[in-house]
Order: sequence, then structure tokens, then C-alpha cells
Amino acid sequence: MTAIWKRSLTLAELNALGENSLVAYLGIVFTAIGEETLEATMPVDARTHQPFGLLHGGASVVLAESMGSIAGYLCVDEGKSVVGIEVNASHHRAVSSGEVRGICRPLHLGARNQVWQIEIRNARGQLCCSSRLTVAVMG
Repeated sequence: MTAIWKRSLTLAELNALGENSLVAYLGIVFTAIGEETLEATMPVDARTHQPFGLLHGGASVVLAESMGSIAGYLCVDEGKSVVGIEVNASHHRAVSSGEVRGICRPLHLGARNQVWQIEIRNARGQLCCSSRLTVAVMG
């Protein structure tokens, strides 16, 4: 891991953090930890559809906030935590099946707050949603 990650967790440990929560219910799985990125996938199925059979915008926001919160947690020292204080999302393309992949990158890593950019792409690599999450550093 590089200088931005202050905690060293495996993918299995990251995925275990979401057990018995909305993260697990929606099928979100962390798949890669890069030098300055975190990646995860989420299925597009009955759990994440809106009534018209498309990926629900709220499910995309859950993916984005989950990724940014975990990335933020990985970037703070032991004894500290992060909490989301603002999230926004722009939906660019509909998805009806398969899975989407989120890529989370830092925009700002401050002592009191962090800002994360999350891009959600379909199986063809096309941008479906862009989101930004601000978290406060606690502790």
C-alpha cells in the first residue's frame, strides 16, 4: 500500500466489514485496492432495481457512499473514524442487468475532512453515475 492508506486490510477483511448490513444485502463486493483507488462491484438485479427494471439511483448512491466511507476509514490513523456528511450523484446512463463497478479516488485528504470521487461504470466501461462524498474525520 502507498502513503494514502494508513490501515492495511485485505479484501476479505473489507468485505467482512459489510456483513449483516445494507452493503451485503445489495451484494456489494470490494474487488481491488490500488495505490490510490478502491474498487467494488454491485449486481444490477431485483435488489437494486427501481420499479421500472433499471438500476435504482439510490442503490448507486449506496455503492458510492460505502466505497468512499471505507476508503476514508483506510486513510485515517488507528483510533479515528470517518462519517459521511454530504453525498451527491449524477446519473448518466441506465443499466438494467449485469453488474456495475465503482472506482473510488481521493480529491482531498485533510485532517478534518476528506472528499472522494466515485465513478460507477457498466460492464462495457461506460460511465453510469458520478458521485462525490465528503466525510468528516472523527476522533
